Amino acid sequence: MTTGAGQANCVSPPLHQKIFIIAGEHSGDALGAKLISALHRQRPDALQIAGVGGHDMEAEGLTSLFPIDDVAVMGPLNILPALPRIVRRVYQTVDAALSFAPDAVVIIDSPEFTHPIAKRIRKRAPHIAIIDYVSPSVWAWRSGRARKMRAYVDEVLALLPFEPDAHARLGGPHCTYVGHPLIERLPEIAGADADVFGHSVGIAANQPVLMALPGSRRSEVDRLIDVFGETVALLSDRVSNLAVVIPTVPRLRALIDARTRSWRVRPILIDNGSDKFAAMKRSRAALAASGTVTLELALAGTPMVVAYKVDAMTAAIVRRLVTTDTAVLANLIIGEKAFPEFIQQDCTAAKLSDALIALFAETKERHQQLAALARIPQNLELPFGTPSDAAAAATLIVLDHSAGKSRRG
Repeated sequence: MTTGAGQANCVSPPLHQKIFIIAGEHSGDALGAKLISALHRQRPDALQIAGVGGHDMEAEGLTSLFPIDDVAVMGPLNILPALPRIVRRVYQTVDAALSFAPDAVVIIDSPEFTHPIAKRIRKRAPHIAIIDYVSPSVWAWRSGRARKMRAYVDEVLALLPFEPDAHARLGGPHCTYVGHPLIERLPEIAGADADVFGHSVGIAANQPVLMALPGSRRSEVDRLIDVFGETVALLSDRVSNLAVVIPTVPRLRALIDARTRSWRVRPILIDNGSDKFAAMKRSRAALAASGTVTLELALAGTPMVVAYKVDAMTAAIVRRLVTTDTAVLANLIIGEKAFPEFIQQDCTAAKLSDALIALFAETKERHQQLAALARIPQNLELPFGTPSDAAAAATLIVLDHSAGKSRRG
């Protein structure tokens, strides 16, 4: 059933095709909503869509099988007590999907929830095409998952440009690059006004600014906030009149505020999402937890130093399973380690501050990072349209191929 999303579509699509879309957490819900919108634009009045999603997908007309919060659980300590409920929801979703009798199923990220569903659908209804929107990080760890996915996934829609080659190399399903959702925010990033932001929070025109990003999860903040504070203290000894900005989210603001009160330089906390890119552009450099934020910084053109820590047990497991020498998305996209990262025992204030100080002057390190940053937008570029448009087009090609096979069969 496998079909490349780039092949010519010579099958005339039947009316009222059915797609069952499954998102297991809130970022997947956002992707799913844009996918539904793009599908309806490209094939108006010809699709029936059902599945599991959150508020964003419901705003596009989906009636979710159950609240997404029932399965949007992160971290092993939180998953364990919720496991019986999640298992029930897996079987409920499989039954609902088969009852809906879709031409294709789209699973969005959350592999611990969505992949067991896909496997069971494939076993019970092997004629249904299955599309995985957001590739698991098979290029980084547990690479054997790619080959196993071929048994129950027909097409992977990749957010990162190197992922199709990774799946081909690892024996995974056919994979099409459809673009990262951040691409759709490039106009917002370009329009963000660094000077207006600086003035609004009381940063002087020539004042050097460090952006600190200790993570979007409480566990990340708990592990990184103190070493970030020590790094700021060392850096402030070497950078006169340093200002520090930390973007946060409402659920973490009180924690970050409490944990940074003793910092030598008291940070400016911002939780207005529209200010984040302006703050990035106003910052001379950033100290960031590894994750999607490194790609946001890259698109804003902000030099960075990346840090990360996990608990000892996770670190031991990851060391055995990781197959890449960098975890920084910005590095992976350009294929080189342009942005330094300090993981586990290397994540110390001394090492972080030494790497950062080189970015506050007109050094070789700074200019090398700026050159690397300039390459990232073009490496993410799509031939035309938005990532949502590309994902919808790829989905419809698989859908039509599957429908054509069914009619011929």
